[in-house]
Amino acid sequence: MVANQPAVSCNGCDTPHDACIAQDGVGVRDIEDMELELSNLQNRMKDLSAQISARRDDKIPSTSRKLRSRHWFGREDDPSMSALYIERYLNYGLTRSELQSGKPIIGIAQSGSDIAPCNRHHMELSKRVREGIRTAGGIAFEFNTVQIQETSRRPTATLDRNLSYLTLVETLHAYPFDGVVLLTGCDKTTPAALMAAATLDIPAICLNVGPMLNGYQGKKLIGSGTIVWEARELHGAGKIDQVELVDMVSSGTPSAGHCNTMGTASTMNALAEALGMSLPGNAAIPAPYRERAQCAYETGLEIVSMVHSDRKPSDIMTRKAFENAIAANTAIGGSTNAPIHLNAIAKHVGIEPELTNDDWEAVGYDVPLLVNMQPAGQFLGEDYHRAGGLPTVMAELHAQGKIHGDALTANGKTWAENIERAKKPDNEVILSFKKPMKAEAGFLNLKGNIFDSAIMKTSVINEAFREAFLRNPKDMNAFEGKIAVFDGPEDYHKTIDKRDIDERTVLIMRGTGPLGYPGAAEVVNMTAPAHLLKKNLPYSLPCIGDGRQSGTSASPSILNASPEAAQNGNLAILRDGDIIRIDLSKRSVNVKLSDSEIESRRKELMDKGGYKQVRSQTPWQEIFRKEVGPLSGGMVFENAVKFRRIGGDEWVPRDNH
Repeated sequence: MVANQPAVSCNGCDTPHDACIAQDGVGVRDIEDMELELSNLQNRMKDLSAQISARRDDKIPSTSRKLRSRHWFGREDDPSMSALYIERYLNYGLTRSELQSGKPIIGIAQSGSDIAPCNRHHMELSKRVREGIRTAGGIAFEFNTVQIQETSRRPTATLDRNLSYLTLVETLHAYPFDGVVLLTGCDKTTPAALMAAATLDIPAICLNVGPMLNGYQGKKLIGSGTIVWEARELHGAGKIDQVELVDMVSSGTPSAGHCNTMGTASTMNALAEALGMSLPGNAAIPAPYRERAQCAYETGLEIVSMVHSDRKPSDIMTRKAFENAIAANTAIGGSTNAPIHLNAIAKHVGIEPELTNDDWEAVGYDVPLLVNMQPAGQFLGEDYHRAGGLPTVMAELHAQGKIHGDALTANGKTWAENIERAKKPDNEVILSFKKPMKAEAGFLNLKGNIFDSAIMKTSVINEAFREAFLRNPKDMNAFEGKIAVFDGPEDYHKTIDKRDIDERTVLIMRGTGPLGYPGAAEVVNMTAPAHLLKKNLPYSLPCIGDGRQSGTSASPSILNASPEAAQNGNLAILRDGDIIRIDLSKRSVNVKLSDSEIESRRKELMDKGGYKQVRSQTPWQEIFRKEVGPLSGGMVFENAVKFRRIGGDEWVPRDNH
């Protein structure tokens, strides 16, 4: 070295050149030496790669218990059966060593397709899920679920919740899955997935597709779904034509993803998160955001960890978890479809005592509305995510003792641990518990001589409705009105403008429940007749029905009435002009008829063979009607509820050959 010249190192190496030469005894003198050095470096790289690979394998967690997939791929009692179960998976490139490596087999339940546009983005997200599974040392098997698209499935997508549940159960039970990532999004995909997870009770985690980006007309925020009801009223009043109607509705759907409002899709994915069945923050990330694909990767990592830890739905979806979900539903202004789906999931888990609509009122009614999001508020999904999403809401609830902080979640942490670094409320999109949008914003469970249970969402009761119906100083929170009865939406559309309907008429929709429609359609929230719309009626007319209502609707309807008319419940005996009394303070809805008149009408109904149902149009509709229970009980198949935890060793299916 030249005197006083600093030692020079190779790029990325701390050892000076001369020291390297000193170690080897010679330096690189000519081209032959350089070629030899290059060959030595290449061999060294191969050795290092092998060492790194070995270290990665050493870090792959192991489990002391026998993986479920070993009943297929690791049959020591009958290697010939393992050969049969393995051989066809080799024909697209998997290897025997992979399948018999002892690595967990993870299912990816794909709910997206061209006919399910809300979930279609999962076709891309599943690639990141797969990469996460591989990185964590698992093997991914992707399969399709029953496709459910709320906006295009006729007569109603609710029919397919139970169908998707059944097929998911059968697929997960029949094939060698150790765990599953459930790709959720559009309304019914989430409860179907959670119901199946409860029945199997193998490690499972949900990944939401995410809401769409915000919709706009000029600078005005336009919420998907919610805009439909406004557009219908404008069209009914003759203020826009058909082309303008379509354009107006479509402005709310600017990107991939599900509804950007707090409709049933956003609600059910938030409740999956509140239950602990997804990663914190999963529900609110918009579909196109980079965080959505990152969450997909992290979900893939997490499911492998869940398998090795044997962390199952029954460990997560406890009574405390369901109470957390009910409280969260009120705070976010969640959909009236939530009780149907959450009650169903709880039945399949086997929650005791059974979760009922009474629990929704007892746990959730006095919780405040914290999220200022359409339809109960102003903002949309992007705003909600940026404000902190569900973790911020749960942190507010936890600080006030409204949720169980010790409830376990999918990542192995409690809710209290998950929200330690949650954002503080911005007091615009997410409000503080002490300064909420509404102080008591939960559901009421109404009862009376027309039905045993029906749900009313109080957070969407606006000032105009309250002033018109609930502020009589001599009869606070109560009102009476004559009724107009419609037997299905066809009857409504055909006759709404011919009926004797004024500003205080109560609209009744019947024949639209699980049996009657079949499937329980979202048709109860009815628009007022044209003559009232043209007067710019400032509120929705009160509606009651045995069907459902879109979670994107801001109508304060009384919904999910059970028993339904098709069960020959007392909705079936109502007639135009009857007077109904609704008393929210007493949680009651009654028709003002004498007991003798009710009995007389019931006898007349039954003498005619009961309430007339529309015919089933497909085999599945007929099967559905024979098995389904009421909306108040979750609309489950009662014969399916008895099957629980069937992913265990004692439930391994028999060999097929």
